[in-house]
Amino acid sequence: MVRSMMSHSDLPISFWGHALETAAFTLNRVPSKSVQKTPYEIWTGKRPIMSFMKIWCCQAYVKHQMSTKLEPRSHKCIFVGYPKETKGYYFFNPIENKVFVARTGVFLEKEFLSSKRDRRNIELEEIQQQQVTEPKVEQTSQIVEENSTNLETQPLRRSTRERHEPERYGFLVTTHGDVILVDQDEPKTYQEAVSSPDSEKWLEAMRSEMDSMSNNQVWTLVEPPEGIKPIGCKWVFKKKTDMDDNVQTYKGRLVAKGFRQIHGIDYDETFSPVAMFKSIRILLAIATFHDYEIWQMDVKIAFLNGKLEEDVYMTQPEGFVTPENAGKVCKLQRSIYGLKQASRS
Repeated sequence: MVRSMMSHSDLPISFWGHALETAAFTLNRVPSKSVQKTPYEIWTGKRPIMSFMKIWCCQAYVKHQMSTKLEPRSHKCIFVGYPKETKGYYFFNPIENKVFVARTGVFLEKEFLSSKRDRRNIELEEIQQQQVTEPKVEQTSQIVEENSTNLETQPLRRSTRERHEPERYGFLVTTHGDVILVDQDEPKTYQEAVSSPDSEKWLEAMRSEMDSMSNNQVWTLVEPPEGIKPIGCKWVFKKKTDMDDNVQTYKGRLVAKGFRQIHGIDYDETFSPVAMFKSIRILLAIATFHDYEIWQMDVKIAFLNGKLEEDVYMTQPEGFVTPENAGKVCKLQRSIYGLKQASRS
């Protein structure tokens, strides 16, 4: 299948990897004689959507950021695959010689099918690992005795390399299991925060974060469902300073370990719209023209406004686990920092 795809394209042979991923992506979404359902439906429990799929290696017009008003709004690129973690397409720009991800494009599929292309003879070398059979060695009792004698007499080799702690632990001093921050830098873990000289301020910051979670009903404590492995969470600490580098605020943020999420199970789409600088400049220009006042505002709990559609289970935050709920997990109702779908929701 990859050889056939490459033979119909004008791309160099180095694009065989994109062809291979696209072939696997396609085969996972089409039926076969061996099973009644497609592999995608067996794995996710959902029927695959095929309307977004395009002909591999067909040309497409993709919009780009214009530097001047007179240059074209789109470039003619080549469709080379589907990205794994986001919704969109892989495109190859021959002018800039790079592959990028774009959400949409105008695909020239009819032109690709109607064009009479000369098939290329693609030779892909198939490497098969040969099984190496080692000759059998007959061990006599004499050989076994000699080997055991040599092992007893030879001393064990030990490494003479000097061991050094990583540089990221250079600011820590460990004494009888207690962690002390020498230069009063931002702590990396909960234990460092409660052991630092500013422990009361860090604890107050964590209590404020937990109050925000409680007021917004971010999660409910439930018994862990059978077969579900909850994702972890951690505290992230930050000192907010003013223009003169004086500490104004101690911030404690609870972040989920979203890298443990599984696509199709506890998250689906991750694409999120962002503001364009062009829109901000227009807004500032209008305010300046009418002599309006501009207020800058920081939404403290912006992520807690998004409701989750998927079932996401998380462990309880360190330092805030009560004995009566020690065995329970958090079922997230709203998005928090660290989740794959947080920015989108």
